[in-house]
Amino acid sequence: MRTIARRTAIVVAALIPLAACSPADTGGKTKLTIATFGEFGYAPLIAEYEKLHPDITVQNRVTDFDTHHKGLATQLATGHGAADVVAIEEQYMPQYRKAKDKFTDLAGYGARDLEHQWVPWKWAQGTDGAFVLGLGTDMGSLALCYRRDLFQAAGLPTDRDEVAKLLPDWDAYAATAERFTARTPGVKFADSAGTVYTAMLNQSPENYFSQRDDSFIADRNPSVRGAFFLAGGIAAKGQTAAATTFTQAWNVAIKQGSFATVACPAWMLSQIKEAGGDGNRGKWDVTAVPGRSGNQGGSFLTVPKQSQHPKEAYELARWLTAPEQQKKLFLSDGILPSEPAVYEDPQVIAHTDPYFGNAPIGRIFAVSADQLRPNYRGLRDADVRPEFGRALGRIEDGTEKNVDQAWAQAVQQAQAVLK
Repeated sequence: MRTIARRTAIVVAALIPLAACSPADTGGKTKLTIATFGEFGYAPLIAEYEKLHPDITVQNRVTDFDTHHKGLATQLATGHGAADVVAIEEQYMPQYRKAKDKFTDLAGYGARDLEHQWVPWKWAQGTDGAFVLGLGTDMGSLALCYRRDLFQAAGLPTDRDEVAKLLPDWDAYAATAERFTARTPGVKFADSAGTVYTAMLNQSPENYFSQRDDSFIADRNPSVRGAFFLAGGIAAKGQTAAATTFTQAWNVAIKQGSFATVACPAWMLSQIKEAGGDGNRGKWDVTAVPGRSGNQGGSFLTVPKQSQHPKEAYELARWLTAPEQQKKLFLSDGILPSEPAVYEDPQVIAHTDPYFGNAPIGRIFAVSADQLRPNYRGLRDADVRPEFGRALGRIEDGTEKNVDQAWAQAVQQAQAVLK
């Protein structure tokens, strides 16, 4: 949820060790803290929860992506400072499943009775055997956001169904990038090579590590190599805006219409609106992503063992991830639930977005979600993944002009990280 996209979120509360409050500190109420990276849309839900539970007060601690996860590692190591409920992004779940002794087993409070709420792969990501580490929040099933006006200027189809036919897979996407940039000098087809690369990886069952034994396989995995060379090839031809998602450069590029497409999970739509402003209302549209599915992002709510109120923390996490609340979050913030009962809800499916030309985003993302298959994240995924992104960045900024050499460097640096 908001995942890496929210690395640039304004820090509204620092991740600092907080002493547990006694009931006397909060007027006899039990004080719970929930720590998230970026805004999860929880403010109105927390206010509602406090009304439903007048004996509880909830503080939301919000920081950026990197600070949040690095801070959690420190808090777990030192045994203090963690919130009662802590959000963990999916790429970090494998390593925290191995450190499950630092967390409360939510099965002890009846969490296993909730398994039916989630798609099976999402539930599995939050568990380790019978141990329930976290309850799933959203998922980031992919679509493709595109500028209708720029497609029209390039002589390409603009109707979302026709665009889907034009771009059934990533080879077609690369071929269309050639046509587009030849006809629209000064405008790029994609925001960045990294976005294309990540979307392609998220359609593969395995990325950098083997699901069988967690061994490093990126150097011989055709999915990783294929994604790198296609994305790197687009970058080498100058067909990307070299605007890394959610940086200030990306915001400016969105506002100025500097690129025509971006692979977008549901939660990204609000960021495009924010960056584009009213001047871009109606220019964007949404259609199926090349390859038709894939997942980018998604989180879990966990309860560190150091919480002094684990039962109350679990109840808060359970309530926030319940279908009723997940539906509210989609309708208000476009955050796609990982619970079929919600994304298949008639009101959700019928939901459209006027900013994106009244695109039927509920239906588009529900179809993507139904086709989604999980991809395996290794224990060291978060360590090696950035090396490939940096290599693509070197191609985009001209530091490295040879895609083969950039690939070799990325593999070498990833292997060095693992030593």
